[in-house]
Amino acid sequence: MNAVVNLVNGPARSVVEERALRPPVIGHIRPGIKALTAKARSNSQAVGIYNDMVASGHPFDAIAKVIESKCNLKNALVPKNTAYFTCRRSDFNNPDVADEILRLYGEDRGDGVKLYRFPVLFAFNDWMQNLPNQMTVYGTNGRKFFSQYERDGIRYCMTYAKIERDARAQRAVRHFGGRTVIRRQDEAIPDGICDPEQCPQYQARHCNLSASFVFAVPDIKGLGLIELPTNSIYVLQKAYSAMQTVQLARGKLTGTRFWITKREFEITRINENGEAVRVSQMLTVLDADIDIGALLNAADDAPSALEAASRAVALIEAGGNVVRLGGEVDAAIGNAVAEGAVMDASVNPGTGAGVDMTEAGGTEPATANEAMAASVTTASTAGTGTIAATGPLLQHVLAAQPATAGSTETLADKRDRMSDLLQRLGLSAEDRKQDFRIYAHTKYGRGWSDREQDVDQMNERLVQALTDREAFDREIVAARQPTFLD
Repeated sequence: MNAVVNLVNGPARSVVEERALRPPVIGHIRPGIKALTAKARSNSQAVGIYNDMVASGHPFDAIAKVIESKCNLKNALVPKNTAYFTCRRSDFNNPDVADEILRLYGEDRGDGVKLYRFPVLFAFNDWMQNLPNQMTVYGTNGRKFFSQYERDGIRYCMTYAKIERDARAQRAVRHFGGRTVIRRQDEAIPDGICDPEQCPQYQARHCNLSASFVFAVPDIKGLGLIELPTNSIYVLQKAYSAMQTVQLARGKLTGTRFWITKREFEITRINENGEAVRVSQMLTVLDADIDIGALLNAADDAPSALEAASRAVALIEAGGNVVRLGGEVDAAIGNAVAEGAVMDASVNPGTGAGVDMTEAGGTEPATANEAMAASVTTASTAGTGTIAATGPLLQHVLAAQPATAGSTETLADKRDRMSDLLQRLGLSAEDRKQDFRIYAHTKYGRGWSDREQDVDQMNERLVQALTDREAFDREIVAARQPTFLD
């Protein structure tokens, strides 16, 4: 029996599901390299070890350890920014993945095949899941302090609680589910609030921004995602702006092919003397080959020309239904009032009984308002009559329309009808427009409002939502939920 496993919602059924879902990572692409320090370059043995191990594809951490052991040089390597990304076999669970990435997207610009630009696909619609980031202090045993936002919107400095020791057993108390995370409270940070200007670790350059792009590379096989680390606030800001632009225009981030590349920017930094200086630096840039104008075209809400008329008809009709009105509305209504027509369309299909709106005894015909009121009363008490039956006023108007009116409905007319339905469902309000846009783009894709078939299907779904609004609201909420398999 096949079953669909829900990875997001529902109660936890295992100790594994108690923790937040973390996508598996199959490898890392680095934004630069590690080079020898000036002191290490003066040692010929260290230079030879470095060149040989780099050519063999060894990780830089392993190179540093070998140089330290054989040459007695500590911290012989320092990070160096480059115009290309480093994609090494040693950084992947399956080393062949690195070779495949270089084969598909590598370029030879005179210095061998390097990775200058490559496409990525994000797995989540939440930008924070695609680019997790925090302020972090690393010690000899791993992460020591890290920032975390709480529900009050304040950034706190977090750390791990000290492990208690069982005096009787003479050993540390075992903790289930990992170490306990608490707010930092010491002499430097007494209130636990992350304030870099008052933080001794930040001022000593021990606390830095730690962020990583988490993505999939098209045409690269592997059960997991790839990480690209960065510690630049400029990279983080530019990537955030790019993701927000695409999400506002398209409604989601998944399904859009982004490109990661490097570009040289002039940035401002403060030197040791406290002076602002401009320096050039290669920054990781997130871009997308999309037409923003085309995306925004489907997100505009065009006002309906018959919005007021449709709303009025909905108020006076028994079933509350709205049907697109044609061009001879005024003439049909004028004829109906002038002739004092008897409109008894609310007929019980079981008995065939109608309502005569003229008074008994040959008195004058009832006024138009009285006639419509009688029709509404009859429709509401018609027993087994159809609740959504078209009211008398609307039926009389539609009877005067050409027989081909429905078959010649243009795309603009369909959009007007959709706007009317959105108005009735309360989705035209400012706080609901974005939710509907995300739902529509998720269900029908880019440019859906320019395709008549998609607009017709959307109108049919909106009509169904009039009788089951809760189910439709659940669909909209589900479209906004970020999922790993989205």
